[in-house]
Order: sequence, then C-alpha cells, then structure tokens
Amino acid sequence: MLVTSGAGRRRAATAGCWLVVAPAAAWALVRLLGFDRGPLVQLLAFTPYVAAGSLLPLVLALGLRRRWPAVVAAATTVALLAVVVPRAFGSAAPPVDGPAARLLTANLLAGTADARVLVDLVRRHRVDVLTVQEFTPQIAAELDRLGLDRLLPHRELHPADGTVGSGLYARHPISSGGVRHNRGGWGFDQAYGTVAVPGAPPVRVESAHPSAPYALDQVGHWRADLAAQPPATPDGQLSILAGDFNATLDHAPLRALLDTGYVDAADAAGAGLTGTWGPYDGDPIPPVTIDHVLVDRRIAVRAVSVHAIPDSDHRAVLADLRLPAER
Repeated sequence: MLVTSGAGRRRAATAGCWLVVAPAAAWALVRLLGFDRGPLVQLLAFTPYVAAGSLLPLVLALGLRRRWPAVVAAATTVALLAVVVPRAFGSAAPPVDGPAARLLTANLLAGTADARVLVDLVRRHRVDVLTVQEFTPQIAAELDRLGLDRLLPHRELHPADGTVGSGLYARHPISSGGVRHNRGGWGFDQAYGTVAVPGAPPVRVESAHPSAPYALDQVGHWRADLAAQPPATPDGQLSILAGDFNATLDHAPLRALLDTGYVDAADAAGAGLTGTWGPYDGDPIPPVTIDHVLVDRRIAVRAVSVHAIPDSDHRAVLADLRLPAER
C-alpha cells in the first residue's frame, strides 16, 4: 500500500507539473507561430509578463525533479525570453551623418488630454515633428492658444469630434499632405505629409491609428487596418509611422509591417518594454506598449523616452533620431 501510495503521489505531482507548465508553453507556441486570432489578440499584448512568469513553472518542475515537464518549461522560458528581452537592450544604429530630429507622438483621448503638458513637452525637448491621434477641434485651438503655432508652425491637421481626428505638426515645411481614412470599425483618420528637414532627404511622416481589437467582432478590422498601413520603401523615400498602433511587438501584423523595412524606435533604443497604455486613466490593466515610432531602417535611433500626459490613457513617446544626410 505504501508503494502504491508513493507512486500515486508521484503521478499526481507529474500531472500537476504539466498543468502548470502547459499554459505558458501554449502561449509560446501561439506567439512564435503568429496565431493572432479571436481573444488571443488581446492576451498576446501581455506576453512580456508571461515571459517573466514562465520561470515559476520551470522552478517548480526542477524542484519536483520532473524531467519532461522541466524540459518543456525550460524551452518555453527560453523561447519567450528570446522574443522579449532584446527589447530592453537595443540594437546597433546605422551609420548616418545627417541632422538630428526629435519626434513626439501622443494620443489625446478624444481631446481631453492636458494641452499645456503637451506644449511644454514640445518646447522643453525642442520637438521637430509631432503626431497626434484622437485630435479634436477644441484641443487644436487650445494647443495654438498655448503657443504650439509658434513652436511648430507647419501642420497638416484633420481634427474631428470624438476619437477619429488626426494631426501632423512640424518645425519645418510640410508638403504633399493629406489624410487617410482607415476602414476599420472605428474609422480613425491618419494625417500625413512630407517634412523637409534641412540637410536631410524629404521624410514622409504619418500619424498612425489602426482600429483597436477591443471586441471579437473588431479583430478583423484591426488586422485589415494594420495590413493597410504604408509599407516602408527601403529603396525610395524615407518614411516614419508614429502613433497609437493598438498592437505590440508580440502581434504578428505589426511585425509584418516592420518587415517591410521599418525599425521600432523604442526596441532599437532599448526602451521597448516601457508601457504606453493601460492604467493611466485608472483602469486596472498592466501597462502594455501599443504606441510606437516606426522609422525607416536608414534612420538612426539615438534615444526613446515615454512621458505622462495627464487626462489621457496613453503616454507620449519621444524619439530622438538622426537622419541620413542629403546627397
């Protein structure tokens, strides 16, 4: 009876190990295979937390000396950490000798964000280009009242009531401007234009804002809007997409966009794990990184920082860039 009881306990311990190891292992498979479907889309945004938590099943399996659960747990931890940890270390920048440029992007939460803080950020950091989402006529007027029209006199603005408005401001002239309308459920607008930074080739900048996968019936719109984002043109004009992408680097559609020739500025600067959305308006959600500055791979990223904007559920992202020299 003692032998049987001992064997039963061992089987129970092994089964318990598998129950603990399996969720993270399944998560790793979904992430590595790019299976962004249904409710998995929202869950994948929290992959960095699961990567850190995957150490616990590994420790348990090793402590209980369960070989195969430990092997699977170790492979899971290695796989998840391999896709997450590099975001904290950055990567080598291309050798460029053109002018520096600072770009700031901010979601203004239907125009309720603190306009004074945003203008102060532009002034203090000598921002050259600003992209805004959820941009309303009221906050447009308030920003100019606070002096943004003097700091960034060139603009391509498409304010609208509610959340669909979009804007592009610049210290330098903007040409070929316009607005692109996403066809997803939210129908967010995306202002764009070509900015002429002295000493650099023209740079096309667009204020990105694909639909949010906030419900299951919106996931298709989310995928379609991300797929419709302007791809990079490695052999053509320099391009930057900056804004609220409603996606993290753990979402396959965003990685597919990067593969066209963009670099995520925060990832390149070692700031890719800094949250930009979640608990900032009181929601009990761990921070996730859905606001991005995607730059042409020919542009060097020197630094990225994230800044609180009171009364917005997003944080602003500031990218310090160096552009190629004009030839």
